[in-house]
Amino acid sequence: MPSDVVMMDAGELAGAIAARKVSCVEVMAAYLDHIDRLNPKVNAIVALQERADLMAQAREKDAALRRGEPVGVLHGFPFAVKDLTPVKGIRTTMGSPILKDNVPSADSAMVARVRAAGAIFIGKTNTPEFGLGSNTFNPVYGITRNAYDQSRSAGGSSGGAAVALALRMLPLADGTDYAGSLRNPAGWNNVFGFRTSIGRVPADGRDAFMPTMGVIGPMARNVPDLALLLSVQAGYDARAPLSIAGDGAAFRGPLERDFKGARIAWTGDYGGHIPYEEGVLDLCKSALKTFEAMGCIVEEARPDFSMDALWAAFLPLRAWQTASALSVYYRDPVKRTLLKPEAIFEIESAQKLGALDITAASAVRTEWYQATRRFFETYDYFIVPTAQLFPFDAHLHWPKDIAGVKMEIYYEWQKGVIPTTMAGNPALAVPAGFNAAGLPMGMQIAAANHGELACLQLAHAYDLATGWTRRRLPPLLGLKV
Repeated sequence: MPSDVVMMDAGELAGAIAARKVSCVEVMAAYLDHIDRLNPKVNAIVALQERADLMAQAREKDAALRRGEPVGVLHGFPFAVKDLTPVKGIRTTMGSPILKDNVPSADSAMVARVRAAGAIFIGKTNTPEFGLGSNTFNPVYGITRNAYDQSRSAGGSSGGAAVALALRMLPLADGTDYAGSLRNPAGWNNVFGFRTSIGRVPADGRDAFMPTMGVIGPMARNVPDLALLLSVQAGYDARAPLSIAGDGAAFRGPLERDFKGARIAWTGDYGGHIPYEEGVLDLCKSALKTFEAMGCIVEEARPDFSMDALWAAFLPLRAWQTASALSVYYRDPVKRTLLKPEAIFEIESAQKLGALDITAASAVRTEWYQATRRFFETYDYFIVPTAQLFPFDAHLHWPKDIAGVKMEIYYEWQKGVIPTTMAGNPALAVPAGFNAAGLPMGMQIAAANHGELACLQLAHAYDLATGWTRRRLPPLLGLKV
C-alpha cells in the first residue's frame, strides 16, 4: 500500500514540508520506496540516482528549513525530468544509443528554474528516441507501460512522466509537446498535461530566433498543481528573445471563476476529416455535459479552413524542424545506423525541401492561426480529444489504421491534435473518462494565444466537477476511492 506522503497532491505536500509536518527525508524515503515497488512494472522512471546521495540531499533540504533559510515552492520535492532535457550530472540519452553515455555539464533553462525552486532530481522519465512518436519505447531503456493497463501503450513522448504521475511516483512532472507529446500521454493515463504557448516557458536551443512548434509545459494530477509547476517554469529569459514577458506570478493566484455563458466549440472530427476509433468521440461528447452543467454554451463548430491544406503544410515544417537537430547524426555513417527509421524518414524528407517550400508552408500556418484567432472572437474555447484511439498494444510501434483509414506516417494517428500545434494555442489535456475496457481518454481545452490562465480556470472547474484522478486510481496502487 502506498504511504500517505506519496498520495498527497503537490500543493498539499509543499505546505506540509514548509510547515515541517513532514521532513524532506521522509518524503524522499517514501517516494523511493514507492518507486522501488512500482517502477519495475511500468518502466516510467529511468536513470534513477543512488539512494544514499538522494537521501543526503534531502537531509540538506531539512537543514535549510531548520536554519530558517528562504526556500522555493518545490523545496524537497523528488523530481524526474523528461529524458529529452539536460540535467547537470544525470545521464541524458534522449532514448538514443548514440547518447547512451551522455552526461550534461549544465542544466537546461527550465531545469535550472526547477532546481532553484528547491527540487531534488532523482532521475529522468522515459521517452521515445529523440521524442519521435507518441508511444514511449527506445533501445536504451525499453518500453514504458500504461498506468492503467500494463499491456497497453503509455503514449508519448512524455509517456514516462504521465505514468509516473498517475502511479504517484512523482508529485509533479515536466513534459514537452510537438504533436501531442504532453496531451496524449496525459489523456491515456488519467492526468493533466499542458501544452503552453510558444515562449511561455523559455526553451534552450542553438537557434533562438526560429523556434520549432515544440514547447515545454507542466504535468500534474490536478489543476492547481499544474499551475504551481507552470509558475516555476514560466517567465522571460533574456537568452530566449522570443520568450513571453513577465514571470509565473499570474499562475499563483486563485483559479475559480464563473463560467455561465462561456462559449465552447466542440470541434469533434473536424467535419469528418479526422478518423476516430469507435467510442472516443462518444465518450468525449458525454464529458461535455459537465461544461453545460457549469453554465457553458457548448456547440459543434470549427474554424473555417481546409484541413487538407493544413496537413500538407505541417508535413514539411515537421520534417525541417526535426531534421535540423538530427542531421548531425545522419551525416555520420556509424551513427546513422543507430537512428530509428522514423528519424531517418524525417531527415530524408527534409532533404527534399527547399527554402521556398518552408516559406510556403509557414504562410499556410499563419493563415490557419488567423482563422483560429477569428474563431476565438466567437468562442472562448474549443475542445477535441487528446488522441484518435484508446491506448493500443505497448509492443505496437504505431497503429497502421484507425476506423479503416490507413495511417501512412508514424505520427498520422495524432492528426487530431496537430491543428492546435500549428496555431500555437495553449491546450490543456483533461481526463474525459474510461471506456468499457477500463482504458482512459482525455480531451484538450484550447484557448486563444497566451490564454494559459483561461485554460487553467476552465480545467479547474471541470476537475472539481468530475474528479477523475481522485475517483479512478490505477489498479497497481491497490487502493479504491
